[in-house]
Order: sequence, then structure tokens, then C-alpha cells
Amino acid sequence: MAGQDIGEQAGAARHYARTPVSILTGFLGSGKTTLVNRALRDPAMARTAIVINEFGEVSIDHALTTASNDTILVLENGCLCCTVFGDLVQTFARLYHAREAGEIAFDHVVVETSGLAEPAPVIQAFLSDPVMAGLYRVGAVIATVDAINGPHTLAEHTVSVAQVALADCLLISKLDLVPEGQRTAALAGMVALLRQFNPTARIGAVDDPRIDPIGLIREALPDPGDGPDSARAWLDASMAVAVSAHAGHPQHGPDAPSHHHDDSIASFSLIREVPLPREALQLLLGSLERHLGPQLLRVKGLVHVAEEPDRPAVIQGAQHLLHNLTWLPRWPDQDHRTRIVFITQGIASDELAEMVGLLDRVAQRTAAARARAAACEPGPGTRN
Repeated sequence: MAGQDIGEQAGAARHYARTPVSILTGFLGSGKTTLVNRALRDPAMARTAIVINEFGEVSIDHALTTASNDTILVLENGCLCCTVFGDLVQTFARLYHAREAGEIAFDHVVVETSGLAEPAPVIQAFLSDPVMAGLYRVGAVIATVDAINGPHTLAEHTVSVAQVALADCLLISKLDLVPEGQRTAALAGMVALLRQFNPTARIGAVDDPRIDPIGLIREALPDPGDGPDSARAWLDASMAVAVSAHAGHPQHGPDAPSHHHDDSIASFSLIREVPLPREALQLLLGSLERHLGPQLLRVKGLVHVAEEPDRPAVIQGAQHLLHNLTWLPRWPDQDHRTRIVFITQGIASDELAEMVGLLDRVAQRTAAARARAAACEPGPGTRN
């Protein structure tokens, strides 16, 4: 592949498995950096690249370093540690080129985000940039939560709520600082609290001997781009979010912290029996971007497009990005309905359902009106 532009390499890479990327998030002081330091010394992290904001926040024992250049340290356990200089896309391109040149080897990447950052923009980068989307994919989002300060943090900081809501796995830290006789109750209380924001994520304590946090970091959810079977597993997991959220309405429990309305997490599933015309789909996605914007945390789904009845479109999105449709070669099963899951912050579930339903109807009517107008236009050789 020498001499190819990286954009061309990204296109070629779509025929192969994309490298999974785990996004490690968590609020300040939640134990995220401690987990990264542990990972840097674990043999299980061989062939894993860890991308961090700056080395200064991570205590790297240089006695463990076997090779390095200006931005990449190769540790004796085979783990790579890479710092972000400027653009995240440039960092991942640099990693890719170093691997292609045979300088380093990795089959998984972990990105540690800033404690004050929402994970959605990082997810968006992997969906919007053609280089990132072609070479890498989001494997899982892991969030650390502090057992001591977590309840207060979730009550006071909307960023921490978004971190928890978007996670596939939640790791509770600092239970060792809770008095021994209170740990069981503290763990149960934290699990119940986190379920209010994320009904389907796996939840466990970092120091639980039954849980391997390093193994969780290297796990990856199914990639919808790998084929119909993977797409079905990916969508089933996504649909469970909305089903679980609507089943118990947990955010109104008696022990819930007092959140403002605009901090709330909501989910909604749009399910349509009738195929969507391509133009109606584009109008719907554009309207959702304009009306929801940053409040739209995640979107996942399969869409039955009228012009492509034999294969579904895969839609993934974060915040303002919704237009990056990809296509499966065939439907994963006999269910050909359109199924799209929305996760939002700051919009009540009933308001979200009403808004999506309204925008869906407007988009379909607009597309139908445009189709009728186009059919009535005279052809190029027709005179008035």
C-alpha cells in the first residue's frame, strides 16, 4: 500500500476488519487514570495502543519502556502509549502509518478522554472522518464512576451524566475507601443510581475479583459493517436501551438525585413498517440535526429505504452528525422494518417521541409533495 493516500487506504481497509477502539471516559477523580496506569503494566494489553491527552497525567515508569520516539512509547508488556498532539485524526493516522511501516504492532486502541469531556464528540470523529471510519471503529465506551463522589457529581455536572448514559460498561471505583461494613450497600446504591441513567450497560466494581477491567477495556461490541449477523446483534443491543428505559421510568425513583429537567436522559425508538423514500430519510435526518443538535447523544438503527428494498441502510450518529449512511449487502433476518434508536439529553421521553414523530410526518409529506411536483414538470423536449 506504499504510495497510497491515507484516504485511499481507508477505502481499501473497508474490505478488512477495522481496528476496534475503546473509549475510556469518566469524570475528574473517578479513577480513570489509575485504570490506565494499571493497564500500562498488564501483559493482557499487549498489542494495544493507548491514546492519552498528555503523558504528564499518566505515571509511566520509563524502566518499563523498551522503545520510543517523540510521541509513541513502546512498553515492555507490548502496550503502546501515544500522546495526542493537536488533532485526534492526525494521531490515529500516525499510528496507522507506523503500523504499516512495521515500526509498531497493535490490534486494539484505547482512547482516554479528558475528565471534563463528553464522549460524544470522540464518537463523532470516528463516524464523520473518512480516514477514521475506514480504518477504525468504536468498539465500546467504558466509563469509570467514583463510589464516594459519584452521586454528587451526577447531580451537579451534566458532563458526567452524558458519560454514564453513553457507556456500554460502567466501572465503579474507590469502593475500598468506603468503610468495610458499608461497601455492599454502597455498591447496591451506586448500581441503582447508574441504572437510572443507563438501563442496559454492564456495571461492576473495579476491584471485584469476578470482573476483569483490563479484559473489558479490550472487548469490542459487534461491528454492523461486518455483515448482517453482526448488524443484528448491534441493533438488538441498541433497541434494548429504549425498551429498558420505558419499562420502569427509573429516573423518577425516590432515591434519584434532584436533577434539573434539562439534564435528563431519554431514549426513543422509531419503528416504521412502511419503507422510507430516500429523500424523506434525508429530510428527516436533516430536521433532527437542526432541532436536536447537541442534545442528540447517540443514534443507531437500520433503515428500510424504498429505493433499496433488498438491503438496509445502517445509520449511526452522535450530536450533529447523522448523514453517514452505510449499506449492508442484505437484511439480517425477516424483519425489514425501519428501527432507529435515539438517546438524548435534556428532552423528556414524551417530548422526544412527539418531536421525532412530527418531523417524520413532515419529512414524508415534503418528499411526497416534491415527487408530485417533479412528475408534473414538463420534460426537456416539451413546449408550453
